[in-house]
Amino acid sequence: MTQVQCCRSHLEKQSCSDGVEFANVREKCDSHVAKNSTCEAEYFKTCCYCCLLGKAAQVQGQSCEPNPKIGYQCGIVFRTCCGKSEEGIDLSISDYAPKKEPVEISKEELDQEDPYLHDGCRGGGPCSQQCRDTGSSYVCSCFVGYQLQPDGITCEDINECITGTHNCGIGQTCVNTLGSFRCQRDTSCGTGYELTDDSRCKDIDECETGTHNCPPDFICQNTPGSFRCRPKLQCMSGFIQDALGNCIDINECLSTNMPCPAGQICINTDGSFTCQRISPSCGRGYHLNEDGTRCVDVDECSSSSQPCGEGHVCINAPGNYRCECKAGYTFDVISRTCIDINECRRYPGRLCAHKCENTPGSYYCTCTMGFKLSADGRSCEDLNECESNPCSQECANVYGSYQCYCRRGFQLSDIDGISCEDIDECALPTGGHICSFRCVNIPGSFQCTCPSTGYRLAPNARNCQDIDECVAESHNCSFNETCFNIQGGFRCLSLECPENYRKSGDTVRLEKTDTIRCIKSCRPNDVSCLLDPVHTISHTVISLPTFREFTRPEEIIFLRAITPTYPANQADIIFDITEGNLRDSFDIIKRYMDGMTVGVVRQVRPIIGPFHAILKLEMNYVMGGVVSHRNIVNVHIFVSEYWF
Repeated sequence: MTQVQCCRSHLEKQSCSDGVEFANVREKCDSHVAKNSTCEAEYFKTCCYCCLLGKAAQVQGQSCEPNPKIGYQCGIVFRTCCGKSEEGIDLSISDYAPKKEPVEISKEELDQEDPYLHDGCRGGGPCSQQCRDTGSSYVCSCFVGYQLQPDGITCEDINECITGTHNCGIGQTCVNTLGSFRCQRDTSCGTGYELTDDSRCKDIDECETGTHNCPPDFICQNTPGSFRCRPKLQCMSGFIQDALGNCIDINECLSTNMPCPAGQICINTDGSFTCQRISPSCGRGYHLNEDGTRCVDVDECSSSSQPCGEGHVCINAPGNYRCECKAGYTFDVISRTCIDINECRRYPGRLCAHKCENTPGSYYCTCTMGFKLSADGRSCEDLNECESNPCSQECANVYGSYQCYCRRGFQLSDIDGISCEDIDECALPTGGHICSFRCVNIPGSFQCTCPSTGYRLAPNARNCQDIDECVAESHNCSFNETCFNIQGGFRCLSLECPENYRKSGDTVRLEKTDTIRCIKSCRPNDVSCLLDPVHTISHTVISLPTFREFTRPEEIIFLRAITPTYPANQADIIFDITEGNLRDSFDIIKRYMDGMTVGVVRQVRPIIGPFHAILKLEMNYVMGGVVSHRNIVNVHIFVSEYWF
């Protein structure tokens, strides 16, 4: 129990401090407390709301003394947040509460919004009970019933009985308690009573405590201040009990008040009496009155035997009675009985709007399915079945029935016509064309997804777009490497020019390719370099899709020659693939376009990705059977797994 109380007290201090701080900074409590219903959240909520009450009182110019009905702890928080507190409060902020939803508050906000951040009494201070900060120091005080000790910190209980500050009256003794006192009665309560802890006299139940002296044949009955012994044997009516508990018959005929009326004699019986007289004889249909002095009519209709039988009404007459048919019955002259009238058959279509059901002596109306009986008991009105929510989603009431329908993305079940089933858009015949990569069905709709890396969903939420990591600078290429974007990713390549070549100042950037060009740069008097026919060495990166069906070769790279197409002493330009043409997936042809000789590299076979190959191309200028000029192009081909 001690551990539980200590834990609760610690949680209350932590959560209360955070609640006051939250109210000072955010000026509201709902955004935080509505998400949690734990013990800490309850303390947080109480102190936050009490602080808001104090701040509201300060803004409205009201008194900072709280209403006592809001409680002691809430009153302390109220006065503190009102700004005129005369008592301290433990407003320490715990590093542990609340952990689930931390409130991010900067140091500048704390210094500006929390006027008690540097309060000397914050966290309870050094005082044992109450603490009040004075700015430069603090002052300790005690609760009612305690007094401050000379050390100015500790509080000790005041013995009101010794100091004479109690209010016990005459005949009472003062008994001291922690923080208070109680009054105890001096005199005894008398025989049959005992004194309780609150100085009241309480009756002693001698029957329950076994302090009575009743004999075995008697029952103990408690009374205020005493008890009674009553015989176990109780006499019946007409008997009297003597001192020994015996039952003696009472002779009612000997009493002074004659029990029988005039003209009758009393005959005593065991426990009672009878009155006997000589009465006159009455004829059929009559009997003597209660006094026995005259004959009165017998009401045969009030008898439980029902003399007229079912379907009849009994009407009493002097000395006789007669029978008539009830409403809803008619007299049958053949059987001489009352038979039921079938109102539904006698008045077809005139009694009920829908159905008429005959009953003995009457009838009632019913309605067909989808209708209910009106207040007049005859008409039928439409029943709104939708009020009982028969459908799983939407319901439309119609005359005499109802119709279920579903929201977008659902379809009505063919089995019960009530339930709504989700439409799997991804499984429809056109589902494969909804999304460019993958379709994921969700209740009532669908979602398109893209590969986990290298792509993002387009604004139309159906297509996938390649992420250019090189432009977005989300790659991890080093300073000496060049980032090349490919479908679904990027590649970091370190493309250096060989000896006697220098990198061109511009980098050609196309939609699907990146090109780095190295131009020959010979040192002075380097004859072998000057005689080398290779003029430029280029590196090109191109991204191609994985396996796909195509009916004709696809042109992917164009190598344009610099010389005119038909000059005098024309040089023959020869294009060739010298390395990297795996499985003969590519070829190169020569074509004339816009007055230029162009070498066109074509993909002639599909490639299954992911795949990386380096295709080495040569463009040779041949004059007189000798290669006078040569350009080399190294094509880095990356085949992506996905292509959109």
